[in-house]
Amino acid sequence: MCGRFVITSPPAALRQIFGYQEQPNFPPRHNIAPTQPIPVVFLDQDVRHFRLMRWGFLPAWVKDPRGFTLLINARSETVREKPAFKNAIRRRRVLVPADGYYEWQLIDGRKRPLFIHRSDKAPFGFAALAETWMGPNGEEVDTVAIVTAAANTDLATLHDRVPVTIRPDDFSLWLDCRNHDAGDIMHLMVAPEQGEFSWYEVSTRVNAVANDDPQLLLPMTEEMRAAEDAQRKPAKKVASRKAATASTDDGQGSLF
Repeated sequence: MCGRFVITSPPAALRQIFGYQEQPNFPPRHNIAPTQPIPVVFLDQDVRHFRLMRWGFLPAWVKDPRGFTLLINARSETVREKPAFKNAIRRRRVLVPADGYYEWQLIDGRKRPLFIHRSDKAPFGFAALAETWMGPNGEEVDTVAIVTAAANTDLATLHDRVPVTIRPDDFSLWLDCRNHDAGDIMHLMVAPEQGEFSWYEVSTRVNAVANDDPQLLLPMTEEMRAAEDAQRKPAKKVASRKAATASTDDGQGSLF
């Protein structure tokens, strides 16, 4: 899956790679989280454009977003059938520039974050789907979800799902919804090849969305781990309470 990611390449470098017309100037982001605005590249009239969209897909038919599940990922195996995504995969395929993303793994009894990046350290594009949601008062919100696929052998040691990444040579095929339907791009929605991505452990500071600085990408050292473990607060003991009627059973069972 993909629940946090990173954009650290200079805006000019990303513009050259993705080929959009605009010249946005945005700061590096080291801990991008769902519901935040993220850079998105899309095609309109055969021209690539850059736009900020909310990470959290809202289908056009949703009446009240407050009661709708936040869709940050779309499974590649079912995008053509799921009501939420079946129109977007045909008409609104987009790319999300990135330099890496985070995944969590249980290490020494504690969930620890790992930073995952291309082995050549080059930026890449997440395959994504977009939708513009219109509210009852005419308001519009551009939203996006990142496509995921079953992990390959190496990345499967971290999680059974991985974000789909599109190679620069395939950017045009993925973005061109007018000339290429969903069937033409299904072969792109697969996991990266073996060895294409590498990873290393980083600080648990990334767990807090408020933290967004270059130190989040520093490889974990034994000194850093010892310092973090020393700062952990011992879990509070919760006193058990015996129900006054514990000896009786009315046949209805208990939820607590």
